[in-house]
Amino acid sequence: MGQDILKGNGKFFWAGGIEDTFIPQSGPRLRPLEEYELTQHYRQWRADLERAASLGITMLRWGVPWYRVESQPGVFDWHWVDEVLDYMVNTLHIQPIIDLVHYGTPLWMTESFLDAHYPERVAAYAEAFVQRYRRLVQFYTPLNEPMVNAEYSGVRGQWPPYLTGERGLVSVLLPLAQGIQQTSRVIRRNDPEATLIAVEAMNWSQPRREEDRPEAVRLDQMDFLCWDLVAGRVDTEHPLYSWLIEHGATEPQLARLRIQPVQQDILGVNFYPWSAQEIYHDEGGQVRKSSVPQNGLLLAEVLRRCYQHTRLPLFVTETSAAGSIENRQAWLRETIEAIHEMHKQGVPVIGYTWFPLFSMIEWEYRLTEQSLEDHLLHLGLWDIAVNDQQTLVRHETPLVEQYRSTIKQAQHIPVSRQTRSSQ
Repeated sequence: MGQDILKGNGKFFWAGGIEDTFIPQSGPRLRPLEEYELTQHYRQWRADLERAASLGITMLRWGVPWYRVESQPGVFDWHWVDEVLDYMVNTLHIQPIIDLVHYGTPLWMTESFLDAHYPERVAAYAEAFVQRYRRLVQFYTPLNEPMVNAEYSGVRGQWPPYLTGERGLVSVLLPLAQGIQQTSRVIRRNDPEATLIAVEAMNWSQPRREEDRPEAVRLDQMDFLCWDLVAGRVDTEHPLYSWLIEHGATEPQLARLRIQPVQQDILGVNFYPWSAQEIYHDEGGQVRKSSVPQNGLLLAEVLRRCYQHTRLPLFVTETSAAGSIENRQAWLRETIEAIHEMHKQGVPVIGYTWFPLFSMIEWEYRLTEQSLEDHLLHLGLWDIAVNDQQTLVRHETPLVEQYRSTIKQAQHIPVSRQTRSSQ
């Protein structure tokens, strides 16, 4: 299937996803943020996969809890992953898109992404996975949303290694890019038929005034920075080269990334209602961002920008909306309409993912002492509620039938035949 996509066979792929953030480290006023544990996916995984299959999807974004399968360096326990992937692929006939790293690193990696051997360690873990599962898995995301990883670990200081500021972002981003390069190479070495999906969170930045435009443009460029680093595109002509040097990158570090570039196969685009932001400067000259409510049709503009930058086939790897059922229904309709518009314009969008399929635990849970129930974030087709036995019950919403019907009515959406070779 993977190589068929790259040959431009005209298929369109419907997918779902299960939220798979793994930040197991705790600290003063910091709780572990482990979505499979908190949503009870470890207990309910079989029923969760059956719900996914009932939609008619053919693909599922699903992540491996790296910190659990490699609880000691080089010692792997694949027992649970064996069960899940066998059932997903051989019984339910769903093809996984594997997040090798969604968010987070093992507990023994005390410096997390700043560990001196992080790139080699994450690549060794990936190699062990591919060697074990290459007969079941064809699609890999080496690391999900690298710029978001860098933000929470390097700017906000909420996830290990708890850095802050723009220098923190650069400190985390460079080893992330190195890790993606090394992981991609070991995947291709062990399975030449594998398909690599580079997944990134995309924003839409609108300047409030003309004088705010340069900052809005810079933020748009930042969305692609890790992709550019991995692809070896960041040289002295790159618009963010000087910014990187100013905030701690060295020319030898950037040269090393240029010398060993990796071209991934598909760009995965993550976009939500809150991804639209207005950019302005306050009275003190500080850059500010404010949410700009938009409908799902804006996804078309984001996809167009992604294709112009990468010239890769695009896969909407995450989208959904919070709030009422009506809000989510409208977002589903509008984002599908945006994809139809892109196909009319010849932009090769090859897949769509509603993510997550059921409620997740919002990330603020890590920072508070409030109950889990207070942090349920309803983005999915199924809403979660806690019953008297403290079981997180999945309740079907009208979106289940809406998504199922959408898939059924559009089993084949014509896709542009432009492929990697068009670059």
